[in-house]
Amino acid sequence: MKNTLFDKIFRDSNGKIVIAQMPNPPIIVWVVASLLKLIFPTGEINLVLDWVAFGSLFIWACLELFQGVNYFRRTLGFIVLIGVIASKTVGIDALSLF
Repeated sequence: MKNTLFDKIFRDSNGKIVIAQMPNPPIIVWVVASLLKLIFPTGEINLVLDWVAFGSLFIWACLELFQGVNYFRRTLGFIVLIGVIASKTVGIDALSLF
């Protein structure tokens, strides 16, 4: 089998094309914290949930960047990491983008 650019970008070490995977714990924590922020839109609980969501998405992005199964997943981790850092720097809420 030829090792093409497509293979390097989208295939894992077993030769399977991997674009999406089952959610891992940091993504699950991010989703739950983000949804809870909708229920608690103000106050200290919202602030704590905001940091939990930020931290879990930051951890997920780092894991994908350094341990992703292919170049696509690593690039996705890099893009999300830059976005998460930029959102805290500029003050954009990640949920407001959707």
